[in-house]
Amino acid sequence: MFASPVVASARALAPLRPQLLLIFAALCWAGNFVLARGVSAQVPPISLAVGRWFVAVVLLAPLALPRLQAGLAPLLKMRGRLLGLAFLGIASSNTLVYVGLQTTPATHGVLLNALMPIMVALLAAAVWRKPLRPGAWLGMGVSVIGVLFIVTRGHPSHIFAMDSGVGDLWVVAGMACWAGYTLLLRNVAPGVDKLVLLWASIVLGLLMLLPAWMGELWMRGLPHPSGRAFAGILYLGVFPSVLALFAYMRAVAEIGAARAAAFLHLIPAFGTLMAALFLGEQLALYHYLGLVAILGGLVWTQQASGRNSL
Repeated sequence: MFASPVVASARALAPLRPQLLLIFAALCWAGNFVLARGVSAQVPPISLAVGRWFVAVVLLAPLALPRLQAGLAPLLKMRGRLLGLAFLGIASSNTLVYVGLQTTPATHGVLLNALMPIMVALLAAAVWRKPLRPGAWLGMGVSVIGVLFIVTRGHPSHIFAMDSGVGDLWVVAGMACWAGYTLLLRNVAPGVDKLVLLWASIVLGLLMLLPAWMGELWMRGLPHPSGRAFAGILYLGVFPSVLALFAYMRAVAEIGAARAAAFLHLIPAFGTLMAALFLGEQLALYHYLGLVAILGGLVWTQQASGRNSL
């Protein structure tokens, strides 16, 4: 008996599952940049982060709570790592990026996002003393060139004309937190329920954000988002916060932190395309050339890293 076309297609795509999950996550996080820029005009950065994660924790609660009792013991065994995941990935990373984007140009935020794979690789090499192969570094370099080509509108030399400021440092700090979060996801025990882990880390991250949020409310008052801004917060709570994060966690567990982080180069590429589709911005030749370089660098990195990468 021959397998149905659906089953055959599923089997054919099975080896690519981590890559497909990472592409989906990059799409969601590109939407995070596009929407967060518009929403941040009405919602302060910490309130934006709290609203995003509150939506996520409510959405996940019906799924996670019935499994919490069975999954609690493995979580308690990794409580130190759980606190680290909550602090770095939930409370700090995106919050710091949102703070930075209040004062730094969006182009800077997208450009600095390209530093992520390098941060992960350097941190992994320092912690585990297992550096990437030279070919993987070259592949990442090609992807970075593609990112530079897009964000500088085809003139990479313009990068030297960009002004840097305090906002850039906030974004870099957010990227560094995400690099640490990515490494902490590696080698999580197979018996840990990933859904319970995600929900628990969001709950703890929200608790960690409360003091800073109270301070923001005291200084800036309670935000009053419009209907469109509220819809944007709902998107941030569902797609970048839940679906993309869960996909990223699964992919990191399967192919390693460094190879997974290489796919973050797709975020500025997808963000540019989404801006053209939803905001009416025109695509130019440098967009296409940059996207080709990013995708080519990703393929190169994957092939050079091999199965035994970080």
